[in-house]
Amino acid sequence: MSSLVEVKVPDVGNVPEIDIVEVLVKPGDLVAVEQTLAVMETDKATMDLPSSAAGVIKAVHIKPGDKVAEGTLIATVEVGEAIAATAKPAPAPAAEPAPTPAPVAEAPKPVEPAAQPAPVAVAGSEGVKPHATPSVRLFARELGVDLSKIQAGSGRKGRILQEDVKNFVKQVMSSGATASSGGGAGIPAIPAVDFSQFGEIEEKPLSKIKRLTGQNLTRVWLNLPLVTYHDEVAIDEMEDFRKAVNAGQGKDGIKVTGLVFIMKALVAALQKFPSFNSSLSPEGDKLYLKKYYHLGIAVDTPNGLVVPVIRDVDKKGIFQLSKELAEVSELARLGKLKPADMQGGCMTISSLGGIGGTAFTPIVNAPEVAILGVTRSKVQPVWNGKEFEPKLMLPLDITYDHRVIDGAEGARFMEALKANLADIRRLLL
Repeated sequence: MSSLVEVKVPDVGNVPEIDIVEVLVKPGDLVAVEQTLAVMETDKATMDLPSSAAGVIKAVHIKPGDKVAEGTLIATVEVGEAIAATAKPAPAPAAEPAPTPAPVAEAPKPVEPAAQPAPVAVAGSEGVKPHATPSVRLFARELGVDLSKIQAGSGRKGRILQEDVKNFVKQVMSSGATASSGGGAGIPAIPAVDFSQFGEIEEKPLSKIKRLTGQNLTRVWLNLPLVTYHDEVAIDEMEDFRKAVNAGQGKDGIKVTGLVFIMKALVAALQKFPSFNSSLSPEGDKLYLKKYYHLGIAVDTPNGLVVPVIRDVDKKGIFQLSKELAEVSELARLGKLKPADMQGGCMTISSLGGIGGTAFTPIVNAPEVAILGVTRSKVQPVWNGKEFEPKLMLPLDITYDHRVIDGAEGARFMEALKANLADIRRLLL
């Protein structure tokens, strides 16, 4: 005796819609439990959609390019004892670091950075408050759209829908101008160039992660007054302690990296300077001070930069943090992070220490108000008052939102962070 089971999109966190980039089954295919039926993609990661039952695919209700949400019906599977006994995973397609997002037929989409002169500026409400749900208001804020500029929504009783916001953005972009508080001219677009006239070229589409990350960073760069403060700190004692810890762990021990010490030192500084552990309201008239300490860690992946969040860093030791850091970094490189894994960060660390460099200007990961950049440490001669002595110096770069943090506070924060790194015993106080 057989029955039909509906396979639906599971809980994927606070994400209104997700793109289907690949469908791996068709009606008549035999599938096993946990076998991947389709691949979904958000602006930060790709996710496999597994089967919750073993059996025969009777119907597939999605196709590449569709947008789905939690609870969307994916496929109908016929299950039964005889069918389940013979169900085996179908041969997997050729292994790739992450699915290619090229097939996505992107219908109305947030505007591409290349075609975007500037984000639609958010002005104060004019007249009657726009009629829209909280999710639509959030969507509009993310695009920088002032809902009061939309004359009437297409929903019931004039309610503004996501589609109305998208159409408004398309209309503004097609007119070649962007709305601003002053209502005026936008930034001129960079003209297109036919590079083939100079020699052979190859067109390679950007991954969705890189496209939307670029759009988000452009929005931050245009809306936030950013200041970057550069400094360096001697970490000889920290590095000696790290090596001693790793030497005592044995072959099967967890490898402790310098990054976990930076995480602990950063949280100690955040506790001393709460304005760095905050977010500014969209209206810019109040701060949300956070009582938790979740750190985003920028991870390089084949598809671009993603930022998984390590939670409650203040409550965890260096071994637990090292283990979690290794796990989320691997998931990030495989494109297996869930949207919830990249939400709720208080401040982000972007480390180029494994690559090189002496300094850079990281861009704040809004709605956070600051980001810490770290580059490769190196031994340098440092004057101690009597002579030069070799010191292992770690370059640090902190970028912050000048609306929330002034220059003096930024410098004091950096001094506190340096003190924690120079003498890690301070973390015990």
